[in-house]
Amino acid sequence: MNKTTFNIIILNGRPAAGKSEVIDYLKKIPLAERIQKFHIGEFEEIDDFPILWERFEDDDLYQRHNKPRLISNTHFEYQGQQLPGYTFKDKFFWNFLIEKLNLAYAKKTKEDPDYHNKKTTIIEFSRGSEHGGFKMAYNYLSDTILSRACTLYIKCSWEESLRKNRRRFNPDKPDSILEHGLEDKKLELLYKASDWDSFASGDPQCLIVKDHKVPYGIFNNEPEITNQPDKLGAHLQEVMQGLWNTGNKNRSN
Repeated sequence: MNKTTFNIIILNGRPAAGKSEVIDYLKKIPLAERIQKFHIGEFEEIDDFPILWERFEDDDLYQRHNKPRLISNTHFEYQGQQLPGYTFKDKFFWNFLIEKLNLAYAKKTKEDPDYHNKKTTIIEFSRGSEHGGFKMAYNYLSDTILSRACTLYIKCSWEESLRKNRRRFNPDKPDSILEHGLEDKKLELLYKASDWDSFASGDPQCLIVKDHKVPYGIFNNEPEITNQPDKLGAHLQEVMQGLWNTGNKNRSN
């Protein structure tokens, strides 16, 4: 079978960089056009944000019944101050989330050995240097995922991430994929410092992770184009076609 679609796309970027907007755009493109332009067929998303948020909700329920919180705190320390906002008690939980993504993916392929002849998986997460960065996160991804994946990185600066995080934040929908946001100081603490540039510096086309070379492409979203469908589509097509060519050159899918 001459495969024309990606197996796995790892979607990375700062919070509010435009990851969810790219996925929302792809959902609205007819299947045949999506395959032809972006090499993405029917796709399923595995995002660590819903897993993360559910743990906060679980701890809230525990606390409501006078039980100690298991995973998270309701405040975080910033420059000697205690400020309101969820954080994890143990930074290892960020790596636990990657293991949850591994498990979710393994279940899909175990249930259907022919899975990737029908579907592309999009695995989405953000990481800041403060909680281990992308380098650590990728080292927790399974060998199966790394051997099948390409990475799409949505690039924007810390300042742009902050601006867009403020814009999208809806306090009435903290669990929403498209409308959740972080407090300014929490965003600064967790995501201002990023190791992406150093992580990707080892090779101009591939991320070097353990014994794997994961092809990557950069979608530049500053100035912002994820709010302009025509520009988004044109740039995304350019990046994904380049990524497809790099992937085919580096390994057979």
